[in-house]
Amino acid sequence: MKIRRMVAIWSAKIISTACRLSGRQGVTFAGKVALRIDPNCLRDLSAQVRKKIFVVCGTNGKTTTNNLLCSAIEQENTSDVFVGKNSGEDGNASRKKENNHSGGYSGEKTGGIRKNKVVCNHTGSNMLAGVAAAFVLAAKNDGSLDADYACIEIDEASTLRVFPHFKPDYMVLTNLFRDQLDRYGEIDITMDMLNRAMQMAPDMQIIVNADDALSSYLAMESGHEFVTYGITERVFSEEEQGEQHEIREGRFCKNCGARLDYEFYHYSQIGKYNCPNCEFTRPAVDYEALHIDMSDGLAFDVLERHKIARQSSMEDSDDESITDENMKIKDAVKTADAVKTDNAVKTVDSVKTEKAYAVRKKLRKREIHEYQSRHIYADYRGFYNIYNILAAYSAARNAGLKLNQFEQILSNYNPQNGRMEHFQIRGTDVILNLAKNPAGFNQNISAVMEDKKEKDIIIVINDNAQDGTDISWLWDVDFDRFGKKKTNVNESAGKVKENQQLPGAGGTGEGIHSITVSGIRCQDMRLRMKYVDIPCEMTPDVKDAIEARLADGCGNLYVLVNYTALFSTRNILAGMK
Repeated sequence: MKIRRMVAIWSAKIISTACRLSGRQGVTFAGKVALRIDPNCLRDLSAQVRKKIFVVCGTNGKTTTNNLLCSAIEQENTSDVFVGKNSGEDGNASRKKENNHSGGYSGEKTGGIRKNKVVCNHTGSNMLAGVAAAFVLAAKNDGSLDADYACIEIDEASTLRVFPHFKPDYMVLTNLFRDQLDRYGEIDITMDMLNRAMQMAPDMQIIVNADDALSSYLAMESGHEFVTYGITERVFSEEEQGEQHEIREGRFCKNCGARLDYEFYHYSQIGKYNCPNCEFTRPAVDYEALHIDMSDGLAFDVLERHKIARQSSMEDSDDESITDENMKIKDAVKTADAVKTDNAVKTVDSVKTEKAYAVRKKLRKREIHEYQSRHIYADYRGFYNIYNILAAYSAARNAGLKLNQFEQILSNYNPQNGRMEHFQIRGTDVILNLAKNPAGFNQNISAVMEDKKEKDIIIVINDNAQDGTDISWLWDVDFDRFGKKKTNVNESAGKVKENQQLPGAGGTGEGIHSITVSGIRCQDMRLRMKYVDIPCEMTPDVKDAIEARLADGCGNLYVLVNYTALFSTRNILAGMK
């Protein structure tokens, strides 16, 4: 009923405002209250989105990718939207029926041209209550929603709870890493949850990171149409790769169990791979980053590979078998969606044999493509941000947006919510960043070490329920790199090469002024640093740790925090500005 929806909206807005004024986040609580008052509010409001709904899933990079995608869509003039290879004029049929509401078409106007209106959970609240909050807080008080698009970040485990409320048009799948084992379990469990959610949205298209074998396999296995993005060229030399001791999560083929062959790694299991035992291989890349330069920010070209036609000849028997097999896959997916049981999912699995991978490979060979490229520059740090930018770009372009102002969007984009967020406090440059699992923390370390200036580092580790109470993952992070120093040992002595980086035999590495550990589990973090022979100071209170580095630091401070420390630390830094 609309009255219940209106009450839910009013209540959520009051709660959100009260929490914000009291210095608390409050988004999740507002969503919980709204769903308690009207369990159908998310379904009813999402049905009013006029065009497309995007969801962003994956272990790392969700918030940055989602917010970049939202910014890109918001800046697109409605007159600039064209019908691309996978775009449509309206949202899906279930939403079209609801679009005749009385709400006005009151998007932002620039020079008389209306910009897109987008619903987005900018704060990163990505479970069911957070998703509901994004819609109810964007709705009007009369219960209507005036939005062209929705960009929604969703926690992987929460997809099964969110998708019954709406069926997305697109899913961006960034990557899959081991994360919070006591909440998610092993990666296989996460992949199974995502696969079941995908079967709930049979018309959804997937935009997937081709360089992640786990994500690529999941997209292929789902039976959905998918497009890919990735980096085909080697970016890091073998020597640079050898200096890192990362845990490789997806080293074995999910199709047959054989160990994958990698031509090279970018980081963790992200790289160029193929299975020597079956047809599974890194898929062809539709949106490819080339000519990467990280000497001053992030610069690269994007080569777009647009499918414009498929050869019509279907005469030989091989081609007929391809068509038949492809139809079987589609039929199985429809069956799974209709029945929505574990048995139906098993039916899909039984159809997707090794032959299915051969089918997709042959179908790709039959496609005719056109190519275009665009140069992108962003004043960001961290190789992983190339993937975030590329994911957002690929999703928007695939949906038919021109993105003529994309570089300006990147220039204006202000990282928030602790994702490389910058603060200027008492003459000190402070960077706050989230690091919540081994793969993400290793990329944080890479970003910190790219900064050649002297720096102080504060590491904050909590073990609250949302963090995961098991912090054993800290032992899989390559903290040794904080202790690496350059040496000038004579190469002729047969020891090491000149300027080779070695683990510091006591002491911090080159360019590191100090390391401080803080948070609930600061003792564990100090022990972890002790095992790599890196000295650190322990200050349990985060505010005290920051105050100390502002007082005696070098003027360049990095604060690396896990999940529940993020909001409180951000409030501390914001209060010090």
